[in-house]
Amino acid sequence: MRLSTRNQLKGTVAEVEVGAVMTIVKVDIGGGQTVTAAITRDGAEELDLQVGQPVVALVKATEVMLGVE
Repeated sequence: MRLSTRNQLKGTVAEVEVGAVMTIVKVDIGGGQTVTAAITRDGAEELDLQVGQPVVALVKATEVMLGVE
């Protein structure tokens, strides 16, 4: 599959927390870094996400906000 999304982070599913409507998926992208995605429960079930499964986190955003103290 070819995608136009430029921010593609390869990783491994570290945790799947299934809720009533949404599922929280934590992806270990290495170097002690984790990406957390909130996806629909239906989407998670269709992908059959399992801990240890290799995935690619695709990030498509028009804004990135940073904050400091």
